[in-house]
Amino acid sequence: MKKHQIRIVGGAYRRTPISVPDGDHLRPTPDRVRETLFNWLAHFWDGAFAGRRVLDLFAGTGALGFEAASRGVETVQLVEQAPAALAGLRAVQARLKAPAIRIHAGDACAFLRAQPAPSYDLVMLDPPFGAGWLPRLQPLLDRAALPGSLLYLESEASLDALPPEWEVLRQGRAGQVHYGLIRFAAMQKSMNNGPSDSAH
Repeated sequence: MKKHQIRIVGGAYRRTPISVPDGDHLRPTPDRVRETLFNWLAHFWDGAFAGRRVLDLFAGTGALGFEAASRGVETVQLVEQAPAALAGLRAVQARLKAPAIRIHAGDACAFLRAQPAPSYDLVMLDPPFGAGWLPRLQPLLDRAALPGSLLYLESEASLDALPPEWEVLRQGRAGQVHYGLIRFAAMQKSMNNGPSDSAH
C-alpha cells in the first residue's frame, strides 16, 4: 500500500518521519496544528512538560502522542484498535525506543471504563468524524482526566456546542477541522446515572 509521511515537528524526536498509509481513513493532525497545540500547552503548563501524563484515545498514526513524548512528558498512553494503525505505532515506538510511550490495543470507551482512578493531565481526542463518539466519551472522561486537566479536541463541528462546564481556552480551524484546547470539568453526576453503556 502506498504511504506518505508526516514528521514530528519539535523536541527530542524532531524530524522523525511517521508513515501514513493511504486509503485507511487515517487523518493525522497537520504539522502546523500540532505546532500550535504544543505552543498552547507550553503556555498553560508554563513550559513544564516533565512529569505530565498524556492519554491519546484515538492514536491513529500516533502523531499527537509521539509529539508529546518528544517534548518530554512522563507518560503517553496511546489507545488504538485498528490493526494497521497499531502496527504503525509499534514500528515507530521501536524505532524511537521511547520509554514514555505505552500502546493499548482496544476500544476508547472500554479503556476509559477500566481506569481505576483519574491520572492524566491531558487527554487528546481526535475520533473518526461522523460516528457520534463525543457523546459516548463525555460521561466517561472523568475516569481518566484529573480535575482541571486539559482536553485537546478535533471535530468536524464547531466547538460552540460543548458542555457548558468545559472552558474552551484556545481554538482554531484548519480546513474543515475545528480544534481546541479545553479546561476539563467532570460531567454532572446525573449524566452518569443512566443506563450503563454496552461495549461497542
